[in-house]
Amino acid sequence: MGVQHVVVMGVSGTGKTTIGRLVAERLGAAFVEGDDLHPPANVEKMRSGVPLTDDDRGPWLRLVAAAMTEHAQAGRPTVVACSALRRAYRDVLRSAEGRVRFVHLAVPRPELDRRLAGRRGHFMPATLLESQLATLEPLGDDEDGLDVPVTSVPADTAEAVLQALGA
Repeated sequence: MGVQHVVVMGVSGTGKTTIGRLVAERLGAAFVEGDDLHPPANVEKMRSGVPLTDDDRGPWLRLVAAAMTEHAQAGRPTVVACSALRRAYRDVLRSAEGRVRFVHLAVPRPELDRRLAGRRGHFMPATLLESQLATLEPLGDDEDGLDVPVTSVPADTAEAVLQALGA
């Protein structure tokens, strides 16, 4: 099957980075923070409270897929934190070399609001949550992925992800 990539996905505030890092550590995989690959123009748009368009996301998603492929070519599995909100976005990520699996972190809306209200130092403002929720498309039955409910303890959520992946 070759190298495997796990994309930890969801809207802002789900814990993609925290859970992704824990899962990567447990799997001995490289961790890729999708937010770090956004072009400066995307970051500035989001920082200004302007939702990204598909045209904005396209080049960014190709960079994320390229990073996954680079790791695959070196024989390294990855865990990637990336919103991957729409199926079309996930299709771009699936173009990476290796098997690409998706883990959607499911967090109830009140908890998302609470988390984002207390978040500091991130370019994504809480005001964009609504647009992300409107954009989010559930994983299809034919997509290599699963939903994992987020618990209050990151280590427990990471363990649930690993169990769901059969790791």
